[in-house]
Amino acid sequence: MQKFHVKRGDPVIVIAGSHKGKEGKILEVLAQKGRARVEGLAMMKRHLKKSQEHPQGSIVEREGSIHVSNLMLKTRHDERRSRKGAAPAKA
Repeated sequence: MQKFHVKRGDPVIVIAGSHKGKEGKILEVLAQKGRARVEGLAMMKRHLKKSQEHPQGSIVEREGSIHVSNLMLKTRHDERRSRKGAAPAKA
């Protein structure tokens, strides 16, 4: 079993890929694939068959997964940004 730097409920920022710069909360970590579902990001459409709940069938939008290497904890990201601006100038 792999250990990841993120876990369910952590606020994260996407640092690479098509969703770069967006942030959200981790809903689920898919350990087997090394990916995570982030709230409101990588939305995809899912077609549902007809059923008693959905007599006409339906199209539901849900979160896709993002590779964990493209995610960074929000607290860590904020630390890096504050350190970058506060670096003393060499004379």
